[in-house]
Amino acid sequence: MVNKGMQIRKTQHSGTPKKIEDLLWFGIGLMLLLILNVWASDNFFRIDLTEDKRYSITPATTAVLEELEDVVYVDVYLEGDVPAGFKRLQRSVRETLDEFRTYAGGNIQYNFIDPSTAVSQNARNEFYSNLAAKGIQPTNIFDTEEGKRTEKLVFPGAVVSYGGQERGVMLLKGNMTATPEERLNQSVEGVEYELASAIRELTQQGKPQVGWLVGNGEADSIQVGSIMQTLQEQYDISRMRPEALAGQQPAAVVIANPTQQFTDQQRFLLDQYVMRGGNLLMFLDAVRVNMDSLGQGGTIAVPQPLGLEELLFRWGLRLNQNLVQDLSSGAYPIVVGNMGDQPQVRMLRWPFFPVMNNYAAHPIVRNLDATYARFVSSLDTVKAEGVRKTPLILTSQYSRLFNAPVRVSVEDLRRDVRPESYNAGPQPVAYLLEGEFTSLYKNRFLPEGVDEQGFVADSQGGKIVVVSDGDFPINEVNRRTREPLPLGAAPFTQQIFANSEFIQNALAYLTNESGLILARNKEIAIRPLDPVRVEAEKSWWQTLNLLVPVLLVVLLGVGHYFWRKRKYTRFAKPTEA
Repeated sequence: MVNKGMQIRKTQHSGTPKKIEDLLWFGIGLMLLLILNVWASDNFFRIDLTEDKRYSITPATTAVLEELEDVVYVDVYLEGDVPAGFKRLQRSVRETLDEFRTYAGGNIQYNFIDPSTAVSQNARNEFYSNLAAKGIQPTNIFDTEEGKRTEKLVFPGAVVSYGGQERGVMLLKGNMTATPEERLNQSVEGVEYELASAIRELTQQGKPQVGWLVGNGEADSIQVGSIMQTLQEQYDISRMRPEALAGQQPAAVVIANPTQQFTDQQRFLLDQYVMRGGNLLMFLDAVRVNMDSLGQGGTIAVPQPLGLEELLFRWGLRLNQNLVQDLSSGAYPIVVGNMGDQPQVRMLRWPFFPVMNNYAAHPIVRNLDATYARFVSSLDTVKAEGVRKTPLILTSQYSRLFNAPVRVSVEDLRRDVRPESYNAGPQPVAYLLEGEFTSLYKNRFLPEGVDEQGFVADSQGGKIVVVSDGDFPINEVNRRTREPLPLGAAPFTQQIFANSEFIQNALAYLTNESGLILARNKEIAIRPLDPVRVEAEKSWWQTLNLLVPVLLVVLLGVGHYFWRKRKYTRFAKPTEA
């Protein structure tokens, strides 16, 4: 009995240090946890473990959110009974706004609204009209539910409000030629940029200055009225002659379809504007086509010297004096006969009007819908040290070239197309030049009458976008009201092309020093399920998902029982003295 008592006391004394050791480790762990929390409160970070970084936002977006001084309200019209595909877009918008709130805190407030919950049909129609006036256009979705075909009206957009101002944002973007699933995925990829750019536009102090050059036969105000009206929401645009560049340095300069040659002095001012870090967006016709003569036996397209060719050549680009034909093309109305005394008009494809859907991997053109050109020329690159050249837009692989002079006549539309003759391959028609440019006047005499003081021979950076179609920014005009139609609207086919979006993206890239447009580079991989296999194996997977969790719980319970039994039966019963 004495031995037994001594054994019990020894066991008790040996357990006391063990308890103290456990308490010490618990205290150390608690202190480390407190220290980690204090450190994390001062050193915020997030880790995105997804392969495509779908939950990460760009540093430029982060900077915009962290600089908010007041609350931004976002009303998203993707609530209610929306189709399954739009559920994914809805979830992506919600996740993006939650991510925004991580950096902006309470300065981002959002709400999801169902547009169809209006109390009456008249109120609902009025609400729909208000959304359309803000730029949120409805989308008709045809779906099949339980064997029945249904039609739903979805408003895939949002309204961003700040400081008494608001802006509508279309969230359904992407390329019209893509499948519905691909287009929704492209829209998901663009959610961050669309929302962040709207917030930045509403919150930025002052708009970037953009000069719109005039004085060399450029397109008049009605012809570019649509794009000017669109850009004025984001930029402070002023019309200026090239001579004004001697004393001004806008963030970007637009040259839209000049028809008169630039003088040596004007070319010098453009050269020096770029040398001082300026950015150019140029829409140029290397070949002149008289549209008024097309129906009178045709016309001859001749080279159109602009005085800018040598300047572009020095910066690494050659504007070719030719015309590109493309089997992927728009239509043109032509009289094919008469029925009684009424002419019969048909829309025939005209290869001189290419529809371009071949883009580079660049944020300016990422997920961009098709663009439309009229009488476009090809572009070639030449060696220029320090200049990076990116072909933004190319024609399709079914293209061919005609060197000027070229006969152009609508009568050619009546002829049979020979696809085998369209074998020139894709032709670049828009280029981005960026880097360190060298002045055309380096190591040579300057033009007479210019100020030689402050001459800059080498630039410290700059960007130039050249599109070899002067008509690219030109809109059609309503013949009755003389009002400009939306840029990209084809009046004969009722199609809408993405010319306006391209110009907006290009100017955003040229002027946005914060790099917000780089958010358009986000790429989310599609991992679709096989619908046929899903339908065939649905019962098997449903049964598996139902039984496996139950079996796992049972196995864990049985395993825990045997573990406890083995643990507590290892101790032998103490022998009596």
